[in-house]
This record gives sequence, C-alpha cells and structure tokens, in this order.
Amino acid sequence: MPPSPPSPSEFLRRQLVGRVRAVFHERPDLVQPEPPSDHALFEKDSPIRMVHADVVGMMVGGIRGLFLQMLHPHALQGVLDHSNFRTDMHGRLRRTASFISTTTFGHRDRAKEAIERVNRIHRHVNGTLPGGTPYSATDPRTLAWVHVAEATSFLAAYVRHVRPDMPHGERDEYYRQFAIIARALGADPVPLDQREAEAIFRELRADLTTSPEAREVARFVSEIKPEGAPAALQKALVSEATATLPAFARSMLGLERPGIGGIPARAATWGVGRTLRWAFRQ
Repeated sequence: MPPSPPSPSEFLRRQLVGRVRAVFHERPDLVQPEPPSDHALFEKDSPIRMVHADVVGMMVGGIRGLFLQMLHPHALQGVLDHSNFRTDMHGRLRRTASFISTTTFGHRDRAKEAIERVNRIHRHVNGTLPGGTPYSATDPRTLAWVHVAEATSFLAAYVRHVRPDMPHGERDEYYRQFAIIARALGADPVPLDQREAEAIFRELRADLTTSPEAREVARFVSEIKPEGAPAALQKALVSEATATLPAFARSMLGLERPGIGGIPARAATWGVGRTLRWAFRQ
C-alpha cells in the first residue's frame, strides 16, 4: 500500500522546517542537510547542542555577537578589507550558520574539516589598520574576542528566550564545550565556565574602540532586508539583539535600547521561537 499522506499539521511542520533550512543553509539549493550525527564532537542533548539548536536564539545571539565583534578594530578591519558583506551579507550569515551547525551537530570528521577550512582562510586575512598597526585573523587575542562575543551572545539569547532557569552547571558546560572549537581555531584566552567568560569579556573590552565604520556596519545589519523571512521578524530580532547588548556597546555603536516599543518584539520572537521548536520537535 502507498504511504498515507501526512496530516495537515505534519505537512505544515515539514514545510516550515524546509523553509528555515533554506534560509540558513550555506547552499540554499540544498535544503536537506545532513541529520545530526551520533559521532559528533558533542553528545546528543548536551548544552552546546541544545543552545545551538534553537533557531531564534541563535539568530538573536548571532546579531548581538556581530555587533560586539565589530567593536574590535582588528576584527572590523578584516571584515572591511576581506569581505563582501555589503553585497552578500546573507551569504556571510549562511556560512557562519553552516559552520556552527557542522561543528556542533556534524560528524566529528566533517567538523574538523570545517575548522581547518576556516583556519586556512584566516591565514590569508591580514593587513594594516588606518593608523598603520598590522592585524591578522590568526591573532589569538582577536580570535578570543570573536569567540567570547559569540558564546556569551548565543547563551544570553537562549537563556532569555528558552530557559531562564538553565542551571549554572549547564551554562558552565556550554562554555567548556564551545572552547573545543575556539581553541582549534587558535583563540586564547578561552573561557571554560561562565565566571571565566565574564572575566575575559571585561579584560578584552580594553581592546575595543568605536568608529564610524563600526557604526556603519551596525546600521547596515540593523537595516538589512531579510531574505526568505518577513521584514517584521528581522526588525524584532534586531530589537531583541540590541536590547540585550551591554550599555557600553550600544553607546559605542550609536544604538538605542528599545523602550516600551520593544515589548512586541520580544513577544514576537518568543512566539516564533516556540513555533520553530515545535517544528523541529525540540
């Protein structure tokens, strides 16, 4: 007998999953990426896999992390000199999402290949700042800021939108797991728990500077037209990312904390997040 057609709710769920994968997959024409591997770097249901599986939390955290990264002059100059972000921001975001997905959920061999591919790219990303100071994407301290900006942002968004009561032990384990990827990319120092993450964040803050270019990138990210997603959702994600930034970062980037108008944005992201967790059976 031919298989029974899916129920309306199952059909809707599959359609939703397919559309989300098409938005975030590095090759949007290949919307059936590999399923999570039983031989990944991290065990199933471990903190890093739970955090990185939440689509809305990762989108909010990704925007927040990018805002923070652009305050580091070396990271910013590398983007300005070696990236076509102005014409291919969606491609850049897809590549980042694909890397996170592969290193978190893919077979450990594919994860190691993805890390080595990024390391090869980084070896060619270098130059000088406007004042003449040299920079390199392989600099351990710059990589440390990129990592801690991402890790604190992903976790903050997950806790805010999914598990406000996430035990501190699981938060510490998240940092220990993510450190495996960061160290393989050459970052140093790398936090192994939440206390160390906060301390390294404070230490590396001294390396940050504001600039017209950083503010330009922030405006560009805030105003980018979404590809394959509603414009209202993009605005809500940016609003939430901005709301969760430290006050000093908002000030340096010329961003304003959303006031009472940010309440609908949080409600929207909460609702979308819940729907997507249902769709992905989380």
